[in-house]
Amino acid sequence: MAIKKNKKSIIYNESTSVELKQSLSETDEITETAVALANTQGGRIFVGISPEGKVVGVQLGKGTIEKLVNQIAQNTDPKLHPKVFVKNVESKEVIVIEVKESPDHLVLAFGRPYKRVGRSTVKMTKDEYERLILDKNKDRIRFDNQICKGATLKDINRNTLQEFVVNAKSERGLDLSVKASVKEALMRLKLCKGAKPTNAAILLFGSPQDFYPQCELKCIRFKGLDVTEDMLDLKSISGNVIHQLQEAEKFIFNNIALSAWIEPGKLERQEKWQYPPRAIREALVNAIAHRDYWSTAKAQVRIFDDRIEFWNPGRLPEGWTAETLTKKHESQPPNPLIAKQFFWVKYVEEVGSGTNKIVKWCREWGLPDPVFEYAGTSIVVTIRKSLDAVSIDTHKTVKKPTKKNSEKTREKTREKTREKIVRLINENQLITTSEIADKIGVSIKGVEWNIDKLKKEKQIKRIGPDKGGHWEVSSKK
Repeated sequence: MAIKKNKKSIIYNESTSVELKQSLSETDEITETAVALANTQGGRIFVGISPEGKVVGVQLGKGTIEKLVNQIAQNTDPKLHPKVFVKNVESKEVIVIEVKESPDHLVLAFGRPYKRVGRSTVKMTKDEYERLILDKNKDRIRFDNQICKGATLKDINRNTLQEFVVNAKSERGLDLSVKASVKEALMRLKLCKGAKPTNAAILLFGSPQDFYPQCELKCIRFKGLDVTEDMLDLKSISGNVIHQLQEAEKFIFNNIALSAWIEPGKLERQEKWQYPPRAIREALVNAIAHRDYWSTAKAQVRIFDDRIEFWNPGRLPEGWTAETLTKKHESQPPNPLIAKQFFWVKYVEEVGSGTNKIVKWCREWGLPDPVFEYAGTSIVVTIRKSLDAVSIDTHKTVKKPTKKNSEKTREKTREKTREKIVRLINENQLITTSEIADKIGVSIKGVEWNIDKLKKEKQIKRIGPDKGGHWEVSSKK
């Protein structure tokens, strides 16, 4: 509270946490202000001080304070019990009401919610109040299983849904016909209620930004080691969450180095990414599938010279710490419907082993253990380069690759990837796409893309169905 002194008197000023009332005739306003303070940051109400900040005092009778305390308690829900006492200022009696901040900011006065905005007490909007209720009950009210307000089955992209079903049937044997209607498919996947799609359905197979603008993934490549440095590359990825995952992977691999060398006695060039591709995929999946979609913050990928950070808006389950993620733990996904669909296409497992695998893959890659942190409003996973690589890179000037050179590099990498796929098929004609992905360190989608190219070039062909069939390599290349 700001107090100005002059030769004659003390002048009080109002603020977010201080309200001045001239007399007890303003009891209703006093109650509303007490609630507003409780719903903001707490504070004090001075009764007996004019709006101009001059001390005028109040007349106190028997039971005056008790009556004021009862008035506040009876007209608030939950009942407020502020500390009330009398202070002598300039030989005059002033009532001081001290209000503590409410843990959930959901206190009502006369059945209405209030808050402080600057020096004013104002009513909360309906949306503000509903948001606070959701925040309080977010552990019980999940985002993914709620009906998406304003959405209909027409907001579901049928082609995206059918592609998902094809992949889920191939990867996990999902018992669902590709020819099923949108409504039937969503009902079988538990992604709609009646004819209304859930938020999970829109996130997976619709355009979620039409309903929730925060459902984007922000990817940034910084020059140097800190966010205060220049940005070399920036991309905000929208669309459904599967598309976001795929585009984020492309962004990352376009902004990290691929080492290549020839080993004695081997004809084929050896290649290795700076970071393990499977660890990148797992951290990305976690950031997208397990984020708090009630939050207005966006998931982020931040690439620095020495590390990659994956920022996931949300909080850890009750009783967990960041250290829990590095040990054996049960699976408690905040968005189980999204996690279930990611399971069908082998993006995740259902055993709570994802973070443990990130640790394992980093160690196998010769990198330091990843760091898991809870940053107050986000869970952060940091994968660092080896110390040797960092010491070398700090002496280099990072330059953003030109579009032409980047495309040449990507095409050479794709050619080598396709060569590896052909070699693996030659060795095992029954090999699956997921097995190929594990062996060469490329995402399943990446393998499927390269296989499609090989088919079009007539280098390989599929004999029989996805399950039970086999590959053949053409003798003519």
